[in-house]
Amino acid sequence: MDELLKVVSSVNSYLSDYVLVFLLVVTGVYFSIRTRFVQVRCFAEGWKRTFGNFTLRGGKNGGGLSSFQALSTAVAAQVGTGNIVGASGAILAGGPGAIFWMWIIAFFGMATIYAEAVLAQITRVVDADNTIHGGPVYYIKRAFPNLFGKFLAVFFAVAITVSLGFMGCMVQANSIGETCANAFNIPAWLVGIFIALIAFFIFIGGVSRLASVTEKLVPTMAIVYILGGLLVVIARIEYLPQTFAVIFKYAFQPDALIGGSFGYALKTAVSQGAKRGLFSNEAGMGSTPHAHAAANVAKPHDQGVVAMIGLFIDTAVVLNMTAFIVISTIYTGDGPLAHANGSNYAELLASANLTKTNVVQYAVGSVSNGNLGNIFVAVCLLFFAFSTILSWNYFGKINFQYLFGRRAVIVYSILGVACVFFGTLMKNDLVWELQDMFNQLMVLPNVIALLALASLVAAAARR
Repeated sequence: MDELLKVVSSVNSYLSDYVLVFLLVVTGVYFSIRTRFVQVRCFAEGWKRTFGNFTLRGGKNGGGLSSFQALSTAVAAQVGTGNIVGASGAILAGGPGAIFWMWIIAFFGMATIYAEAVLAQITRVVDADNTIHGGPVYYIKRAFPNLFGKFLAVFFAVAITVSLGFMGCMVQANSIGETCANAFNIPAWLVGIFIALIAFFIFIGGVSRLASVTEKLVPTMAIVYILGGLLVVIARIEYLPQTFAVIFKYAFQPDALIGGSFGYALKTAVSQGAKRGLFSNEAGMGSTPHAHAAANVAKPHDQGVVAMIGLFIDTAVVLNMTAFIVISTIYTGDGPLAHANGSNYAELLASANLTKTNVVQYAVGSVSNGNLGNIFVAVCLLFFAFSTILSWNYFGKINFQYLFGRRAVIVYSILGVACVFFGTLMKNDLVWELQDMFNQLMVLPNVIALLALASLVAAAARR
């Protein structure tokens, strides 16, 4: 296991430090140019389409979803442990400057996720019973209608099934089990049984039951987390200017904090921002198009601009709240890492006993009762991670069905529930690293197809 962890970690380092950063940035810049910066031009339109007819009771939509239900299902996948645990890990490993690079990835990622949603709408398939299927496997085959396309589609389907359907659910469940154990002293196995049973009930209800849950759960969990985070930020309001200052400072001078050579420190900050940014907003990864494909809209562009707003909510609102909570309490004023530098950063980090799974609890507890911080983060993470489990299972199911047919879906659902339960019992960095690896492998066939079909995206943006 230890040797495998080293190998997977090395693969992840190479992918995130070189391949992933290049692909994400180049693809985002390319689609920004091809769509004439649709993320700026059509931002107001996207906001209006998202919240203009806002309702928590989308109802039935003839085998598909309402635009807001599709967005909620996508955001449920985006807003998960990546926004709390992932962002915290990026800050601790790459310094506060990693958040700046998350912002850059997110800005250009809005054009990428627009392209994904548009192509998912264009290439979706409607069964005889009006069930809608769509996602990267369908636009990959549209881009390459030959053996190469079939290979890429199968490669993507296997990667997303393993990454999101199985290991991703284990990672999310593990975070739920660990935080609930810390906050409420509840055995992890008991938490595992509870969330596995609820998840199974929703899984077997199909996409309509999933959409009915996510359209109510996503706004609720976002409001709870934002209100709680604002209380922390208000308590540390005097350090808010310094919070922004250290983000920008360590984005370009990370070696002054985390040590090492300038090149090594900058690579660490950028790669952490890219890797955790992907895990958070999922732009270019090929997961959220499955939800956007099911939306019943007049034209593909309509859901494309809604998809952009989903990424904006994920990064500019939820992820930033985590960043402000952590940085304002840990890296400014009297925080334990406020006076860290390249020579003592690792030592201070170790002495403070801060990890990616407990740093937000520590931050909230530092301005309130310590146990209150544990409870707040546990409740928020329960909402975040559970909603992600629901959406990721749905995305994996679409691809599992593509690989093995409709009759195999029940097998997939049973395996998915088992992964949810056993995920709460595991405490292994290998699972996180494997999740990262398959997340990043999904990007390769997805981005190749996106670039091949760029003319369709550009035409939708022009119209």
